[in-house]
Amino acid sequence: MLKNHYCGLLSKKEVGKEVTLAGFVHSRRDHGKLIFLDLRDKEGLVQVVVNPEVSLTAHKIAESARPEFVLQVKGKVNKRPEKLVNPNLKTGEIEVEASAIHILSASKTLPFEVTDDGREVKEDLRLKYRYLDMRRERVLKILKKRAKAVDYIRAFLKKKGFLEIETPILTKSTPEGARDFLVPSRLNPGKFYALPQSPQQYKQLLMVGGVERYFQFPRCFRDEDLRADRLLEFTQLDIELSFCDQEDILNLAEELMIGLTEGVFRKEIQEIPFPRVPYQEAMEKYKSDKPDLRNDPKSDKMAFAWIYDFPMFEYHKEEKVWGPQHHPFTAIHTADLDLLKEGKDLARIRALQYDLVLNGNEVFGGSIRTTDPKILKRVFELLGYKGGDIEERFGHLLQSFEYGVPPHGGIAAGLDRLLMVLMAEKNIREMIPFPTTGKGTTAVMDAPSSVDEAQLKELHLKVLP
Repeated sequence: MLKNHYCGLLSKKEVGKEVTLAGFVHSRRDHGKLIFLDLRDKEGLVQVVVNPEVSLTAHKIAESARPEFVLQVKGKVNKRPEKLVNPNLKTGEIEVEASAIHILSASKTLPFEVTDDGREVKEDLRLKYRYLDMRRERVLKILKKRAKAVDYIRAFLKKKGFLEIETPILTKSTPEGARDFLVPSRLNPGKFYALPQSPQQYKQLLMVGGVERYFQFPRCFRDEDLRADRLLEFTQLDIELSFCDQEDILNLAEELMIGLTEGVFRKEIQEIPFPRVPYQEAMEKYKSDKPDLRNDPKSDKMAFAWIYDFPMFEYHKEEKVWGPQHHPFTAIHTADLDLLKEGKDLARIRALQYDLVLNGNEVFGGSIRTTDPKILKRVFELLGYKGGDIEERFGHLLQSFEYGVPPHGGIAAGLDRLLMVLMAEKNIREMIPFPTTGKGTTAVMDAPSSVDEAQLKELHLKVLP
């Protein structure tokens, strides 16, 4: 066994015990006779004292050790003298007197320091060496909190009777609001898979299949322009349930967010129950469909609000066409179905769509789904699809609805964005282990990259100059 204790978890309870530690050299201080090493692992730091009178061999090895060397240290846990206690360190009351040290791996000088928060380092450089960047305490803290949040969400939903089910990554290109990432098929020349922008149709098919309560943390892909809160590849929290109405879903998500915010992130919520604001009122009063409702924008409180009754359609001036405000599978208010049938005043048609906003950010979005094939076909027609196009793109879903479909709806969150807001980070890339850069390249791996001619030929593709 290379280690039997974590550096950052040692305490006065271990005083007098022999321990074996392993980790990175955080810092090294040579006081002549004594050498002090701060040894770091995922749980924190502990001070190691290397005394030649205890082990001359260990002392010689410590002389050659440098920051970020990977060491194994064996030694006895001692209580620090009272005047040398470090109150700013979790292990500040104790230290380890080394009896043996082994260098497991040496390190070159790093391209940047990892003992600070790294905010002054250029992002492209940090992401190029992301495996070094995540050694810093701030980044590791984010990754730990992310894992804890996912654990909480998973436990909450399973307790509510939801099944965690994975849906395919290779799927069909259908309009979801952004450009698809396409994958050429070697076995079907000239045809392409698409990477999912969301599991929208699959989760609805799960409801047709009688699953009733589903969730997953799917990877989603959208070939769109990048911003501080937007990525090409991201993780979603996806929830769908049958035999429900809008109130059921809002209550479920609100209970989840209260527990997550207060229990995991230890943040204070400004108002419970969350305020509910119709879309039209939000636009008139706040000039935004994701208003920041904090009483004091400088405070650390979490101001949630539900925005609902969104327009079903929105007009795209540049293309001079109508598109779905959310997506075409969103159910329409019963009172507005006559407008849909007539195809007039599309701007007045309201959808059973709802967003949860937090401090000026949309963190959840969802809707009740249309399950009547006639209504769904009419929506597609108003969006400009012809009969053949509708069958080609959506025939599988329409066909499934002919075999009995329960009323259903759902809600989803961009997990990375949600955590970004809860942790008061300004850039979504801070929340992800290996994010794409602001230029759309992948961290560390340097993709996209060229491929050789043999691969292109196998896929029946040619790159034009």
